[in-house]
Amino acid sequence: MNAPRPPTASAEQRRQRQTAVVAALAPLLPPHALLWQREDTVPYECDGLTAYRQLPLAVALPETESQVAAVLRTCHQLEIPVVARGAGTGLSGGALPHELGLTLSLAKFNRIVAIDRAARTATVQCGVRNLAISEAAAPFGLYYAPDPSSQIACTIGGNVAENSGGVHCLKYGLTLHNVLRVRGFTVEGEPVEFGAAALDAPGLDLLAVMVGSEGMLAVATEVTVKLVPRPQLARCIMASFDDVRKAGAAVAQIIAAGIIPAGLEMMDKPMTAAVEDFVHAGYDLGAEAILLCESDGTPEEVAEEVARMLEVLTGAGATRMEVSKDEAQRLKFWSGRKNAFPASGRISPDYMCMDSTIPRKRLADILLAIQQMELKYGLRCANVFHAGDGNLHPLILFDANDPDQLHRCELFGADILETSVALGGTVTGEHGVGVEKLSSMCVQFSPGERAQMLALKAAFDPRGLLNPGKVIPSLQRCAEYGKMHVKKGLLPFPELERF
Repeated sequence: MNAPRPPTASAEQRRQRQTAVVAALAPLLPPHALLWQREDTVPYECDGLTAYRQLPLAVALPETESQVAAVLRTCHQLEIPVVARGAGTGLSGGALPHELGLTLSLAKFNRIVAIDRAARTATVQCGVRNLAISEAAAPFGLYYAPDPSSQIACTIGGNVAENSGGVHCLKYGLTLHNVLRVRGFTVEGEPVEFGAAALDAPGLDLLAVMVGSEGMLAVATEVTVKLVPRPQLARCIMASFDDVRKAGAAVAQIIAAGIIPAGLEMMDKPMTAAVEDFVHAGYDLGAEAILLCESDGTPEEVAEEVARMLEVLTGAGATRMEVSKDEAQRLKFWSGRKNAFPASGRISPDYMCMDSTIPRKRLADILLAIQQMELKYGLRCANVFHAGDGNLHPLILFDANDPDQLHRCELFGADILETSVALGGTVTGEHGVGVEKLSSMCVQFSPGERAQMLALKAAFDPRGLLNPGKVIPSLQRCAEYGKMHVKKGLLPFPELERF
């Protein structure tokens, strides 16, 4: 984890470039769809990772696909970097503006194009909110399964960029598993389509490359997603544990028993306390960790699966278990988990939400390691996990107005990511790399692997104009990061020994 590099352009360079961009784009867009005055561009200076901010030269808000194409063609001709942006709810700085670039806001692409009940699909524009898809499909008894905690605000285009998941991704999959087709434009403004409405698409299968590419390969404007039938019944078990190791082991034992819950989430004691004070979900404040285990399906399937999970949880040492008695209580249980981030905002001036993955069997190990890091860096950390698939979301609490706290927070975050890799995991699960995890990518991936990533980007974007300076670290950055580890006497990974 690391702060973005400081601006390198002079004020005069920015002024000249801004004048050129505005003059070139003004004939292509309505007056209200092009912003460049400081007071108009400040709302776009960051995404959900608010610790890092940068004003763009200008913000374009196209209303039609032809306008998107024209803007991209013009920026490509002028060699202006372009950063696509949805709702700005991302947490890794993926929508952080470029100091000499244009922010391309797709907020006005918010139309649901079609709901196909027979095919169980929805075709929507990229700016449609995640939750709005399920709301539109509800009259047909269908819904869109991936449900990030920010689903009331985040857009499907952003979900595609980050390959978002949610609390029900264990059973229903990530965005990748629920998207059939993505349509958009290349950096040159040429139309491009990935996937198809059919089970297979002609030509190269590049849909999986596009999903999770963080706006570096193309700009998505329309997405076709799968819809699934709304289950007849859902029940959620809230299980308390007096030891985090027992809770972590319980997660692995549930999966080992052949049970795939609709949702399997874990929260530690600090997070439970923050959430309970906020939403009063009925959580056990005395527990060191709690699990939320959900079953959905027919009443018969749910009854059988809940009984099996209760048996496993009892054997794993759960000290208290409660099964939601009705839909209202089930939603109450989940309201706590869904409000973990805003609840943390009530107990700290700022927080930085990390995102890494580890093998399920190492959940307790990472929790105990984070407890030691709290002492090491002098900062608090509240933890919430997509426990079923080992996706961690530690929230480091700090005050961004204190430069020393911000620095310690960055070190804390990097430590969590590198420890995750050491435990057999990865530096990101669903929030993306953005600018937040650039240096940590040096640890996980070899120079050869990073070169392959750059070659793939170059195949789509030879000039490197789409969301530049993110996701794939430069050789210089990795060299600097390696030297920093050597200076501090930290060489946890062989990858860094070459520096």
